[in-house]
Amino acid sequence: MSNRRPNFFYHLHPPTIPTREAGPFYTFGLGGISLLLFLVLGITGLIEMFVYVPTPDGAHESIRNITYLAPYGWLLRNMHFWAGQLMVGTVILHMARVVFSGGYKSRRLNWLIGVALLFFTLVLNFTGFVLRWDQDTAWALMVGTNLIKSIPGIGTALHDFLIGGENVGAPALLRFYTWHVLALVLVASVLITWHIFRVRRDGGISHAKSAPRVGREQLVRLEILAMLLTLAALFGVSLLVDAPLGPPADPTALITEPKAPWFFLWIQELLRVASPFLAGILVPIAILLVLGLLPYALDRSDEGIAVWFNQQGRIVQLVFLIILAGAIALTLRGAIR
Repeated sequence: MSNRRPNFFYHLHPPTIPTREAGPFYTFGLGGISLLLFLVLGITGLIEMFVYVPTPDGAHESIRNITYLAPYGWLLRNMHFWAGQLMVGTVILHMARVVFSGGYKSRRLNWLIGVALLFFTLVLNFTGFVLRWDQDTAWALMVGTNLIKSIPGIGTALHDFLIGGENVGAPALLRFYTWHVLALVLVASVLITWHIFRVRRDGGISHAKSAPRVGREQLVRLEILAMLLTLAALFGVSLLVDAPLGPPADPTALITEPKAPWFFLWIQELLRVASPFLAGILVPIAILLVLGLLPYALDRSDEGIAVWFNQQGRIVQLVFLIILAGAIALTLRGAIR
């Protein structure tokens, strides 16, 4: 018998796991890929912090210095940007897998943590988008924070707190920088750790109690392979496609074709047909609440755990599919305008 201790990756899993989980086509490694992308964002972002200057005069120029002057800075920035975009997609796909395979059953608190992580993934991407401090980000920040003003009673006070005054300027950039590199990252890290801990404590991915179990070695090998393929894909995209960077921000300039970041284009489209408070505040909050309550209000059964498209969870699957399809349709509509 070997006396060699298991490495770090083995400790992320219980000693035995459900047989189906050990295969590549049940979870598709989406949770692990999302974690890997978060780590890439943390490492590349930490390096960028040594050059980035969070002031209106220095922010855009420091991004240019990273891109054009720092050795391989263009590659570092591209990897940071594309890791953030890919993470939005993998988190959503991970949630879809959990819904359609009944993975939320008996893991309802962990589902809530996952919904919170989706929110923080989107907000982290938006705050990072703002830090480019080019013309597109200045417009998006102005529109996004002005939506806060539409909240009855506390809107103006909350708006001024978020941006440090009545108008977008130096305090807003500094505050969004602090949110991006410290506060939001800290909360997201705690939630990710809690999420992983609960999965491990509960014996791996959601499964029927009678499910046969195998050792964790095969899953660890598959996860390492998925990580390497993900890093290769991220590196390839970063080599071929540069992260966008427009002209320096001028909050007083008029923009003929304003665009929100792609993950918020669906809100931009809603703003064309509804009031700011309804489209920008109530609808997003309602969607998060509906997503969080799906396993509590529409499927309290523990039957059909780890069964794709299980009959007991059909209503949950339908509601999730409607929300996802609606967001995709509005995003595509906004993208082709």
